[in-house]
Amino acid sequence: MNTATDSPAATATDTRVVQGACPHDCPDTCALRVTVEGGRVVRVQGDPDHPPTHGALCTKVSRYAERTYHPERVLQPLRRSGPKGSGSFEPVSWDMALAEVTTRLRDIAARDPQAIVPYSYAGTMGLIQGEGMAGRFFNRLGATRLERTICSTAGGEALAVTYGGKLGMHVEDFAHSRLILIWGSNSITANLHFWSFAQQAKRDGARLVCIDPRRTETADKCHQHIALLPGTDGALALGMMNAIIADDALDADYIARHVAGFEGLRERALAWPVERAAAVCGVPAETIRALALEYARTPGAAIRLNYGVQRVHGGGSAVRLAALLPCITGAWRHRGGGLLLSSSGWAKGVRNFALERPDLLCGRQPRAINMVTIGDDLLRPASAGFGPRIEALVVYNSNPVAVAPDSNRVQQGFGREDLFTLVLEHFLTDTALYADIVLPATTQLEHLDVHTSYGHTYVLMNQPAIAPLGQAKPNTEIFRELARRMGFDEPCLRDSDEALAAQALPGIDIERLRAHGWLRLPVPDRPFAEGGYATPDGRAQVAPQGWGVPDHVPPHESVQSAPELARRYPLAMISPPPRNFLNSSFVNVDSLRAAEREPIVEIHPDDASQRGIADGDRVRIINDRGIYRCRAVVGLRARPGVVNALGVWWRAWCEGGSNVNVLTSQRLTDIGAGPTFYDCLVEVVRA
Repeated sequence: MNTATDSPAATATDTRVVQGACPHDCPDTCALRVTVEGGRVVRVQGDPDHPPTHGALCTKVSRYAERTYHPERVLQPLRRSGPKGSGSFEPVSWDMALAEVTTRLRDIAARDPQAIVPYSYAGTMGLIQGEGMAGRFFNRLGATRLERTICSTAGGEALAVTYGGKLGMHVEDFAHSRLILIWGSNSITANLHFWSFAQQAKRDGARLVCIDPRRTETADKCHQHIALLPGTDGALALGMMNAIIADDALDADYIARHVAGFEGLRERALAWPVERAAAVCGVPAETIRALALEYARTPGAAIRLNYGVQRVHGGGSAVRLAALLPCITGAWRHRGGGLLLSSSGWAKGVRNFALERPDLLCGRQPRAINMVTIGDDLLRPASAGFGPRIEALVVYNSNPVAVAPDSNRVQQGFGREDLFTLVLEHFLTDTALYADIVLPATTQLEHLDVHTSYGHTYVLMNQPAIAPLGQAKPNTEIFRELARRMGFDEPCLRDSDEALAAQALPGIDIERLRAHGWLRLPVPDRPFAEGGYATPDGRAQVAPQGWGVPDHVPPHESVQSAPELARRYPLAMISPPPRNFLNSSFVNVDSLRAAEREPIVEIHPDDASQRGIADGDRVRIINDRGIYRCRAVVGLRARPGVVNALGVWWRAWCEGGSNVNVLTSQRLTDIGAGPTFYDCLVEVVRA
């Protein structure tokens, strides 16, 4: 057997196992073993030696070869030959495609480079194929800066305010927990490897409690499910704190030594009697009280918080409050105690955060656009407050026509005939259908990359297992060539992928990483057991300078916060991912789409009967932003007053060409300017 460092162009008759890493937006960042026979990938498996992966993969990634060899893969450059959105393209050469792109970008940049906007996110989490060379290109160009907020900024900023960084438990330590609150996470679907450690703890006697508006597959396997109303997590945390204070179940010593500003938090919590929190959350007061006391009295109590919590108006404040719970109870003292939302900050000591070379801006300060509001921003005219009208979009590692909120506005913006759009893609996605030029990009099996993780404490390298299919090129190569054609002569714009890998992780022995595939970060064995937070004074912060004491922030849209709107649209809607999709990825993989069958909305029997809706009926979900058509599933996965519209399907696979994001809004979170996908009022009517 050849080693993982063999070239993908090795002899076509060899059987090789190549070390890889899952690129997707998931906390697990699995280590892969990719088997290649005769030059073709025949198997993608989890690495059994990597502690978080321990040989297991989700259904999606285990079928990654099916995605790579998909018959509809874009494998040559395409130029639009019909109306935008029609899917009419003609093949062209790389030279012709890049010549057209360069001409258009050069002409626009001569007027104002800020009229050019990059749009990307976590289609790959790789440091090289993500923003490495792309960031250098756009910094040199002086293009508009994109605020990449669409997933995690509310929670990430809340953690940074409280702990000094995006820091948390080792995922393996959940195996030692005695009580685990799985809060806003369908872990069986979205965090499989954490779930395996939780199951180990459960077998050893731990209790598992799921806190989620939806009765998820994870909730089915927990001892208890607490179905709070969307956007009320901060109120729940405050009610728990009130009960803990009332019972004198605090860890006074830990607070005195390792928590700054507790008296302000005590005052805030005392204003939230359990009964008040219960009324806001839609959860019995005794349920909140019992949960709080069990949590405070259990050594080794852990919280697995996930990003669903922070996709509402008050999401950042809710994360701040939840992050303080293990501090006031001293849960961090115990192995298996603490909290994990993100662990990506542990890579700070080894990662180069200047990989994108902001020095290439040479003092320029381009405007910034929030990716959440791209629908409105594409339709804005030039103005003193906004700057130049957007004339060109370069989209890579994202599918905004499907995934951005208020997608009727997004579609309208992408449909502008005067907008030049370049898309780097694997498939003709909803977004690629609106492109003027589509360039074929490589998949994870065809290029080099390095990865950190936000769910564990390892770094990984992905080796290319096969040569690029067709005419596909890595993102890095495409941006290097664009830079050359634009006349940018800075040497860093010619750096190879191997050079970028070494620059991305200067604190890591890159040859050792290449040989082994993954390495553990130097993280304390029990983070914060004796304080040591990454804050200026080493203590967890309740209200650091410039911040008040956190409080519950009501949703933008709810019965309590918007009663007039709720009279017309009385149901709260959340749109969590189905088990076999990851955001909009994998929707076009036949076997995975067949498993999901069709777009659905889950509705409680009480809400369904009031509307004359039976299980299996076609329904319309409506609000002032749009209409989404799908099939109703009547049952107890939905709690009364809340519907669960599982997404994100490509618009092309939805009745009427509109997916769930026609209903979501471009309004932002309280902290971090993030999206509010789960802060949405609707009505459901039988079609």
